[in-house]
Amino acid sequence: MHEIIFFLLEIGVIIGSLGVVLLNNIVYSAFFLGLVFFCISLLYFALNADFVAAAQILIYVGAVNVLIVFAVMLINKPDSKKNFPSWTIGDKITFLICLSLFSLLVNIILNIPWFNITLITESKPLLEIDFTKNVQRIGYLLLTQFLLPFELLSIVLLVALIGAIFLARRENLIKTKEKKELQIEKNSTNF
Repeated sequence: MHEIIFFLLEIGVIIGSLGVVLLNNIVYSAFFLGLVFFCISLLYFALNADFVAAAQILIYVGAVNVLIVFAVMLINKPDSKKNFPSWTIGDKITFLICLSLFSLLVNIILNIPWFNITLITESKPLLEIDFTKNVQRIGYLLLTQFLLPFELLSIVLLVALIGAIFLARRENLIKTKEKKELQIEKNSTNF
């Protein structure tokens, strides 16, 4: 049963990933990204990593993916389509880098002796696990041993948020300034 669940979740991740990459409509790609995040969280649950699975659902599915869909729906304007060349030099370089990373990962996966990994073969059923000990331990470590990296990460996220707000306001100010200049030119030509 464990292997069937893993197989179905892996198929969900693969289909979702292909949907993210291959679909032209960016809203549909964002929804497929949500499917990928959700399947990954279910994989974490199947591996008895309850805290990571709950964080995956709350942060990635609940916050990041909803934010991406919201931003795409606000920004996606049909009149702003530009004609781009089909394959630029950067696209070719990126394709080669991604292809080499993919082949490296496939090589690593094929050369790992998976039968020696006891966590997957001897994992406890989901109902026999006491989830509170894991969460308490992670909370204790976040507030003692890993407090400095945790706080630095929050500062980095705050700086990124302030930068995004600044860039959005600057773009909005530039647009309003251009509108005022056009209105002034229009009024001066009317006289």
